[in-house]
Amino acid sequence: MEETEIASLKPEQLDGLLNLGWRHFGRTFFRYSLFVGQAKLRWVQPVRVDLPRCELTASQRRIRRRNADLAVRAGPAVLDAEREAVFRRHRTRFEEDPPPSLAGYLGDDLAAYPCSLVEITARLGGRLVAASYLDVGRECVSSVYAIFEPEFSVRSLGIATMIWEMDEARRRGARYYHPGYAFHDCPSMDYKKQFRASEWFDWQSGWRSLERPQRR
Repeated sequence: MEETEIASLKPEQLDGLLNLGWRHFGRTFFRYSLFVGQAKLRWVQPVRVDLPRCELTASQRRIRRRNADLAVRAGPAVLDAEREAVFRRHRTRFEEDPPPSLAGYLGDDLAAYPCSLVEITARLGGRLVAASYLDVGRECVSSVYAIFEPEFSVRSLGIATMIWEMDEARRRGARYYHPGYAFHDCPSMDYKKQFRASEWFDWQSGWRSLERPQRR
């Protein structure tokens, strides 16, 4: 595992790191090709979507329509009691404990965040039902984390937040959308690999089409 602290990045510098398989939480940047979870050794598979070539599948279009009644907005990132309450309920979905608060992913001080950060919220009748956080570079964007109310799971909000993030990325003229790390053999992370025009980062040879993934 490689890890370093970075206080500030220009958009093109963020692009360079993302395209080399780096991610970050707050000012801590990291990348690794192996992960031990649930007593298993897993091969890490960074993923990105080539936005100009990506068209939604029929299933993804249905998810968009299913959530058309939500008020979706992009704006400055916020850490407050409302979002932390959604995070606490969202984190109960996971077997392995995530950080105790949303600040574990974004850092305690958003004013000290190392790059441009956008928040996308979805509300139903004024109630926050989902929020996601998106790093913005010049040609790349990267999904940092997404939360949603478990009681609305039937809406497939995990996929919906990715669709909205890609909408925002296109609006900003980005070429690549990075949904984060997946694993070669972990079905629970397959949702990150469901979009057309997806690529995965081979730690030895660079980006390759996800249509025919190969283990390192």
